[in-house]
Amino acid sequence: MTLLTPLKLYTPLTDEVIEKLRVGQRVLLNGVILTARDAAHKRLNKLLELGNELPFSLQGIVIYYVAPTPAKPGQVIGSAGPTTSSRMDIYTPRLLALGVKGTIGHGKRSPQVVKALKKYKAVYFIAVGGTAALIAKSIKKNRLIAFPELGAESIQELVAENFPVIVANDIYGGDIYEEGWKKYAIKP
Repeated sequence: MTLLTPLKLYTPLTDEVIEKLRVGQRVLLNGVILTARDAAHKRLNKLLELGNELPFSLQGIVIYYVAPTPAKPGQVIGSAGPTTSSRMDIYTPRLLALGVKGTIGHGKRSPQVVKALKKYKAVYFIAVGGTAALIAKSIKKNRLIAFPELGAESIQELVAENFPVIVANDIYGGDIYEEGWKKYAIKP
């Protein structure tokens, strides 16, 4: 299988699956994906600081950094494009330590997150920005599971079918952004 041939994966993800992934690999995710953005991450972190249990398990889960728009009649979800991942970097290592195996967003991650991905055997996927309506078509079910008062930033459980992503950071230290910068660097 080449990096250009999409690999079909099913959640929850396991260490064995994560070990097979490499930077640049195209993936079609299937199964449950949770949504969570800034406000939801802050709430989760607060619960953990207070010693409370989370309202759902994080084992093997993939978190998508998105705040979907409301669904139009007959649709499961509205537009569902990725948001900038670096805003969640402060919270990500802790969630990876608790069992999260993947995150989805766009943009480069901090060195602390890259280190945590390696340590906890997790990956960072990127979804192509500007394709929010297309991405929404791969979401077959949507259910609110936590923090309804946060509106679009509440945590929702999505059931995805062939949700297209690309591995941006793997457990071997690979970084799609670093590789791209090296490949296309202007040489004197």
